[in-house]
Amino acid sequence: MVTIDPPGQVSAVRKQVGALWSRLLSLVYPPVCLGCSVIMARHGGLCPTCWSGAEFIERPYCEVLGVPFAHDQGEGAISPAALAEPPDYHRARAVMLYGDIAASLVHRLKYNDRLDLASIMAAWMVRAGDGLVEKADVIVPIPLHRLRLLSRRYNQSAELSRALARLTGKPHGIGLLVRRRQTRQQVGLGEKARQRNVRGAFVVPDAVKADVTGKRVLLVDDVYTTGATVNAAARALKRAGVADVTVLTFARVPDP
Repeated sequence: MVTIDPPGQVSAVRKQVGALWSRLLSLVYPPVCLGCSVIMARHGGLCPTCWSGAEFIERPYCEVLGVPFAHDQGEGAISPAALAEPPDYHRARAVMLYGDIAASLVHRLKYNDRLDLASIMAAWMVRAGDGLVEKADVIVPIPLHRLRLLSRRYNQSAELSRALARLTGKPHGIGLLVRRRQTRQQVGLGEKARQRNVRGAFVVPDAVKADVTGKRVLLVDDVYTTGATVNAAARALKRAGVADVTVLTFARVPDP
């Protein structure tokens, strides 16, 4: 079944309830650093040590791949990698490079049932998007195959995209992109093996092609490694008539 979550409007009552819940939560669970669990003044942050260790991606960076440059290359600069092998999406952005802090947050969201991290990570992703989230028509997560979803119980990419939709009021397209065959896990595979693994794995169902034709899609995943997964997904979206694909991830590996 395909569902598109409607844009959310947070009422004054819900804000008050949220503030009250945060105060109660602080009494039961003292606020700690998301990176190392040291006691903090408030929930949802990093201590100074972890903050300095997190490699946030800031300009200047490649306008296509989102990979940071060592030096300013000028407005609209594109990296040699993007010129030599243009991706199937139009542009990619990420919050931080995949290091110890990013790995810890992603791992806890993905494997340790820390779904509360999704809203915090999504807020950072909106900032990293630099206005691209607001320009999207619909937010679509990288889907899991239904059998893997049953074993894992939730899709971390969908949790991030759902949080992004709630923060921005954008439609959340669940079911607009599906993984039609179960693929091997990408961890441990080389670049070419990753590409073969996900080739043809994604499709936009015929019943919902009209919902994406001509639209600007924000494609969400947790980590960008070689780009094989998001490229395969972007090809499926473009075959269905999507006009523009922006990839937004929490972290990315700078040199796979």
